[in-house]
Amino acid sequence: MKIKCLIIDDEPLAITVIENHLKNFDHIEIVETFNNPLKAYRVLEQEKIDVIFLDINMPQMTGFSFIENLSYKPLIVITTAYREYAVKSFELDVLDYLVKPIPFNRFLKTVNKIYQQVYVSSATADASLQQEPHIFLKVNKKLIKVNLNDILYIESLKDYIKVITSLGDYVVHKSLSSITEELPQSNFMRIHRSYTISINKVIALDGNTVEISNRKIPIGRNYLKQTKERIFNINDDKK
Repeated sequence: MKIKCLIIDDEPLAITVIENHLKNFDHIEIVETFNNPLKAYRVLEQEKIDVIFLDINMPQMTGFSFIENLSYKPLIVITTAYREYAVKSFELDVLDYLVKPIPFNRFLKTVNKIYQQVYVSSATADASLQQEPHIFLKVNKKLIKVNLNDILYIESLKDYIKVITSLGDYVVHKSLSSITEELPQSNFMRIHRSYTISINKVIALDGNTVEISNRKIPIGRNYLKQTKERIFNINDDKK
């Protein structure tokens, strides 16, 4: 199943930037692009759209008015040159807010959010794709598809992270906080300032460490109580 999207922006160059970014992702199909948001309603009536990349300031109608008049709401990603509309945008339950010019690394984070929503959370997603939810990692200028089920844990290396999987390791220029936000909280949790783990891969608890694939991962003092309760159902507060 491909993710179907629309791009709505009155600036042709802005549309081109998003089109070029999306060329890197085979699972996303651009159904149509529009300079006039009013014309997009026709497509939305005829076809199920999963995602809309939407500008805010447009002559015919603002992006906010466009959202408020939708009969059904796909995932919305705001693309704008203005930071001051972020609060109002998230009040309208948009998926993400991108400020122009949009760098590819930031766009990649948005795409991973889209994948999580469509392939993991959506009940209408194709069953075979639900079994293999994934993210994309940028490694040495190359996009690598990594299935979430293959990830064992992630280690922080200052300005980089190391993603340890059952198939190999990947070093990525990204923060641990950023990658943790992109992963589904139902399957991953941070247990240390330097480690995020796959909950289902934990084999054992040994003092202040968890064991994953014969490797011991330390649990930070501030994370210990939550880790014990969530993974091992241990509540030290109970008498």
